[in-house]
Amino acid sequence: MELPVWFEVGSFVALGIILAIDLLLVVKRPHEPTMKEAGLWVAFYVALALVFAGAMFYFTGPEYGGQFVAGWVTEYSLSIDNLFVFIIIMARFSVPRKYQQEVLMVGIIIALVLRGIFIALGAVVIEQFSWVFYIFGAFLLWTAWKQATDSGEDEEDVENPLIARLRKVLPMSEKFDGGKLRTTVDGKKVFTPMLIVFITIGMTDLLFAVDSIPAIFGLTQSAFIVFTANIFALMGLRQLYFLLGGLMTRLVYLKHALSVILAFIGVKLVLHAMHVNELPFINGGRHIEWAPEIPTFVSLAVIVGTIVVAVVASLLSPAARRAKIDARLEEDAKKSMSQAD
Repeated sequence: MELPVWFEVGSFVALGIILAIDLLLVVKRPHEPTMKEAGLWVAFYVALALVFAGAMFYFTGPEYGGQFVAGWVTEYSLSIDNLFVFIIIMARFSVPRKYQQEVLMVGIIIALVLRGIFIALGAVVIEQFSWVFYIFGAFLLWTAWKQATDSGEDEEDVENPLIARLRKVLPMSEKFDGGKLRTTVDGKKVFTPMLIVFITIGMTDLLFAVDSIPAIFGLTQSAFIVFTANIFALMGLRQLYFLLGGLMTRLVYLKHALSVILAFIGVKLVLHAMHVNELPFINGGRHIEWAPEIPTFVSLAVIVGTIVVAVVASLLSPAARRAKIDARLEEDAKKSMSQAD
């Protein structure tokens, strides 16, 4: 079954309108949302994704519907894991909490553009070269191993060489001026630290796209499903940022769950590459018929089951209860409270 053109066009129009409204709300009324407000927005976007999944099942059938749900859950899980990096970036640069929504929204737009480019390139490459699944599979297996073994603590406080270079080259103020990129200091036009924050967020988004796009292409080869799953995973991410905050440190087993999911998808990709093999030095260029194709419903069950087990185990774990909120996050929260007073 092919995805109806009217369904694809209508989906992009509706999602574009929702994103535009979300952006206008941030620009018109920059503020730090309350827990209630953030929770309602997150619930709205999750419900919207589930409604879209239901429409996929109804209009396109269970195969495409299952692919969307599996892709969305995978991308959403990766986004939650990456959210902690955004939290650290905001705290490191002491971005005023009033303007953190604006920074996150810009970061989401950058992520959508970058992922759109990656998705378009990936779809073309997959269409022309089936052997690319071997590369995607091997890359995801390596990423899974790195995710499980690398704490990332050594790199957190190391400033990117490009950012350090920009600080030396560009005239820059010491303090933020609201959400502005440029301000005037002693009669001279200079950049604010907000520029560095945007560049850091953008570079981080690029790294996230490199990891996440091969993962979802292991679940579906439909560029439409890949892109919509990414949109729904990113929508509501800024509200989730304020809802979770320091609680991210409590999800102690999330990275292990993601390493399992990435490894599973990596194996799935390698098996698919073997099934459609055309490389002359593997099996004489013939398809490897015994290599199984893992069904979508199995992928969905493994992904959802792994996430549920990781979240429950994290909430019940003594290690999670002992986990401390990052010192920079505590300092950021104190600054927010003092500004409110």
